[in-house]
Amino acid sequence: MPLDHQGALTLVTGASSGIGAEFARQLARRGSDLVLVARRADRLEASAAELRAAHGVAVTVLACDLTVPGAVARVAAELRERGLRPTGLVNNAGFGTHAPFEQENPEQLRTEIALDVQAVVELTRTFIEDLRAADRGVLINVASMAAYTPVPRMAVYGAAKAFVLSFTEALWCEHRGTGLRVLALSPGATETEFFDTAGPESASARRLQTPREVVETALRALDRRNPPPSIVVGRTNRLMLALGRLASRKRSVLLMGRLTASASVSATTAASA
Repeated sequence: MPLDHQGALTLVTGASSGIGAEFARQLARRGSDLVLVARRADRLEASAAELRAAHGVAVTVLACDLTVPGAVARVAAELRERGLRPTGLVNNAGFGTHAPFEQENPEQLRTEIALDVQAVVELTRTFIEDLRAADRGVLINVASMAAYTPVPRMAVYGAAKAFVLSFTEALWCEHRGTGLRVLALSPGATETEFFDTAGPESASARRLQTPREVVETALRALDRRNPPPSIVVGRTNRLMLALGRLASRKRSVLLMGRLTASASVSATTAASA
């Protein structure tokens, strides 16, 4: 039986595009009020207007850069001032870069860790008691297929998503029997603005998943009587993960290194053609 979202209030980060915007659409369709958080106020306001008109839900917009120190505290203070207590949290905001580690910009790496790891922990700790207090609390942390093996040329991103996966599965265990549903969601390559930052060379040659597929997979998992701690999106990705577990760590890393090196060569060739 689908989880009842009528009257819920879900905070979604990275809600201005891609998977975050799709979570907002599908949760609004199910009746959840929303708090949308992202940097781009104009996009958030446009999305909020559409969701209010289409589904009659209340939508609060908070334009915020979560990589700035103190940003999460400011989000929490704003919600308290408005008398809003989230019953759901979707930690979706994140980005990755694609380059050999020694070529990475140190400040960009700091920002990447701040968004992909620190903001996830801070937001979860800030709102976990509200989520637990709700009869139907939901916590979704967006990880990645990159969480399951080291990713050469995306070393920090892969490590950050591995953290998100481990962190979320631990919380799933801690909150069994409390009524709070916790899920780590691991998409593969998806049609989003992620590649504007990571670069097209980080994309797989396989068909990209759509945000709709990703979000539908997450919500179906949470609709189960006993939701799993984590889920990988797509049958092909699940098969690849199962096959990867048969290989040694050394072989897995070397294979991923060849794949990312091939993608880099293909992108360079295409750019110079």
